[in-house]
Amino acid sequence: MSTNNGIEAVLAAWTKQALISSFDGVSTEIDVPIIATNDEKFGDFQCNIAMGLARELKCSPRDIASKMVQSGPPPKEVEKIEIAGPGFINFFVTNKALDDALVSIQYDVHFGVPQKGKNKTVVIDYSSPNVAKPMHIGHIRSTVIGNAIDRLYRALGYTVISDNHLGDWGTQFGLMLIGFRAFADHEALEESPIDELERIYVESYNRSKEDETWREKAKAELVKLQQGDEENRALWSQFVQWSMQEFSSIYERLDIQFDLFRGESYYNEALPNVIDQLEEKGISQESDGALIVDLEEQGMPVCIVRKSDGGYNYATTDIATVQSRQEEFNPVKIIYVTDERQQLHFKQFFCICEQLKIKANLEHVWFGLMRLPEATFSTREGNVIKLKALLDEAANRARSLVETHNPNADESQKADLAETIGISAIKYMDLSQNPQSLVTFTWDKALAMDGNSAPYLLYAYARISSVCDKYINLYGDEALAKASIGIDTLYERRLALKLLRFGQVVKQSAHNYKPNVLCDYLYELSQLYSSYYQNVPFLKADAGVREQRIKLCGLIAQVLKRGLHLLGIQTRDRI
Repeated sequence: MSTNNGIEAVLAAWTKQALISSFDGVSTEIDVPIIATNDEKFGDFQCNIAMGLARELKCSPRDIASKMVQSGPPPKEVEKIEIAGPGFINFFVTNKALDDALVSIQYDVHFGVPQKGKNKTVVIDYSSPNVAKPMHIGHIRSTVIGNAIDRLYRALGYTVISDNHLGDWGTQFGLMLIGFRAFADHEALEESPIDELERIYVESYNRSKEDETWREKAKAELVKLQQGDEENRALWSQFVQWSMQEFSSIYERLDIQFDLFRGESYYNEALPNVIDQLEEKGISQESDGALIVDLEEQGMPVCIVRKSDGGYNYATTDIATVQSRQEEFNPVKIIYVTDERQQLHFKQFFCICEQLKIKANLEHVWFGLMRLPEATFSTREGNVIKLKALLDEAANRARSLVETHNPNADESQKADLAETIGISAIKYMDLSQNPQSLVTFTWDKALAMDGNSAPYLLYAYARISSVCDKYINLYGDEALAKASIGIDTLYERRLALKLLRFGQVVKQSAHNYKPNVLCDYLYELSQLYSSYYQNVPFLKADAGVREQRIKLCGLIAQVLKRGLHLLGIQTRDRI
């Protein structure tokens, strides 16, 4: 059990015992919720169990609370207990209890994050670009939100299988194959293969709209590919290889790694078996030459699982994918991170899995779209903004911040800082929003040095690192190594209580699929530190007190760094 629950566990145990000793018939298995208060005038922690027991105990909530509080002395960690409102029990904990709890976090490799996922596996499916096309701004949210959820679940102790389910199969490859042979510019392929593949596809697609013969030839090439034609398979494999090189360069800049890159093609041989299952169980039926699942009773339109030309639909591949993941990994949950436009697809596909009695806990985490204001990029009207261009623009714009705040850095340091700040700004601008909201991206907000932004948090971390370094330069590290954290001032109490909540914030962010909860926490922690820094002396404090405060600063820096890492944001000791 993680140590951040130490105080809450003590309070829960005492409250439970007070309840059982005060009232007959209360189950020893009763769950006693202890939550952190939002307003310090109502104490540090609060319990509202009395409200839920009024009917059962035939007593007013306030009388229940009063009887519990009077049942015996509070634990040594509590300075006083108050009853508020209709029956809230408010706990005010001692500074000593906070000191001890912070020391526990300091030596906990998990920083107080509860290890709820130990011996459990979760599969997270995110990013999923299409082969032979460059990644564009539409991929940023799935990639960034998915990776944050991935990191959050790992922090909770889960074994996470991150799977990039590539779009590497389907009708578009017939057009690609015939188009490549007709239109490929081999010099352009040498210079930028993915851009040339995109150009080839567009030209081939446009021709197919005007030339029925071209469409039929494309279908024939697709059939040959699906049947294992050696030449078409070799060319398709080259498309995949070129695409993976492009994707890998983007993921490296974003500091994102996947455990698996399994595209649709990986499951191709399993699709006939899915169809057999649907037919054997009477779930599917013929309709105009196609095979469908009628979901009208579930309030949804029909779902095509095999098209009239014999091709398979996305739902069929997704069912095969679930079955493969269940057999190989036995996950407690499979999480899909996509945009809001795919909600119907996932509802249909999940419903069919349920009818097939597939025992999988499937979750669709959908998010709103991201848009950019006009004139954000100087690009031709109608062009999709490529993700590489967005990252390049971010680094270029962040360079001015680096020149202002760290003008004496050498060229390589400036380039590294600009890349770090720029990409962090894009990630944080996305993650700090409610995932299901529409995000309007603006450079001014993303790169702001004040407010809830990546540059603000990165600078806050660097400022704490600087204070700690100055201490070492002035006093060495001998006294600091022997010191422990001490809580004396109101500013320190506020920081201590905020630090103790880190583990539960991580848990809440992960289980609700909302990285913005962690973003808000880190911003509030940084603001509390800023107030502390402005009002309490560190380096000029008396010996002993000085070391306690530097120790606290160090812990704040550790939690900030850990929290930002869980969002996929790298820190630097100097900004």
